[in-house]
Amino acid sequence: MMQAGNKDDDVFVSSTVLQIIVSLCHYWKTFRPRGRAVLNRSLEVRFEQYGEVVAAALSHADRKQPAHWYLKGLLLPGGRKSVEPMAARVHPQNVRSAHQSMHHLVADADWSDQALLAAVAAQVLPTLSRKSAACHWIVDDTGFSKKGVHSVGVARQYCGRLGKTDNCQVAVSLSIANEHGSLPVGYRLYLPEQWAQDTVRRKKAGVPDQVVFQTKTALAMDQIDSALATGMAAGVVLADAAYGTETHWRDQLSERGLLYMVGVRSNTKVWWGSHQPAPMPPASPKGGRPCTRPMRDSAHAPISVHEVAQRLPARTYRQVSWRQGSDATLSSRFAAVRVRAAHNRQAHDEQWLLIEWPPGESEPRHYWFSTLPKQTPVKTLVATAQGPMAD
Repeated sequence: MMQAGNKDDDVFVSSTVLQIIVSLCHYWKTFRPRGRAVLNRSLEVRFEQYGEVVAAALSHADRKQPAHWYLKGLLLPGGRKSVEPMAARVHPQNVRSAHQSMHHLVADADWSDQALLAAVAAQVLPTLSRKSAACHWIVDDTGFSKKGVHSVGVARQYCGRLGKTDNCQVAVSLSIANEHGSLPVGYRLYLPEQWAQDTVRRKKAGVPDQVVFQTKTALAMDQIDSALATGMAAGVVLADAAYGTETHWRDQLSERGLLYMVGVRSNTKVWWGSHQPAPMPPASPKGGRPCTRPMRDSAHAPISVHEVAQRLPARTYRQVSWRQGSDATLSSRFAAVRVRAAHNRQAHDEQWLLIEWPPGESEPRHYWFSTLPKQTPVKTLVATAQGPMAD
């Protein structure tokens, strides 16, 4: 992650760190004790303690007050969460002064977003783990809709919040999560390739020279490596098909000893059932390296996971429930089979293919690859794929 060090860094860094502060504040709201008026003082004390952790990570005493104001402003009622209206709510006696100090904190001050994430994680991950030992590592990206074209990284790209392509910024994150809550431990603004290659636009927006184009999967793997380097207890990696479809990314997870449950697209190819590679040719009498890649010909070709879903007998699918929803138990129809990924003629180990095909629908809804153990029950596969959900 990046630390602002000069004026050129400010615009780029503030685009990310503002989102980090918002995320951490939402985390505090998730974990605050339940109760009403009787706990008001206790809540206030705990919030002050949380603010001390955030302020300490900002590395300078004069940032303590604006940091507390900023956190408080995020939690107070009011639609607009930009600096000026928050300043009016948290310090009405001197709005101008509060606005200046809060704006300096998020736009100009020299502090490390990575240090902030680490400080909060050191405090709250033990609490999260005590509530449930099983934590997942969730890789995701979040879109922030934008009207203009000047915000760093803004482009027409897929926005998950809107469910469509639109003008937005996108941040890639790694969160540690269980059924009680989640905490971001990695967070980075995605810089589209057209931004990374536009020298004029980069300079105007203050993008540092050392920032180069990275795919979302590369950003996510950097965050995973950082988490592993800190000694953080590993969890099953969860990600949607935007990440899981990339074979190299899945291979990198396995190389790091991480189990995964990741979405894949319907056209992803696999070896399954009678659809297997051709027999390996006999070794040459002249010696040389034997062939180890799966052989393909007209009679030996992989099929898509969609084709697997279509060819499975109806009895293979079963109704599985995984969690109590707000109105009813969440349930759908699933099948799980063992397959080998077929990509670039490389040999891959056997793994799970989990398919969701809801009753009454003409096509399957989701597909996942998973390296959970072979003996894993289908119900456990489904619960893992659906992910933890905080109350």
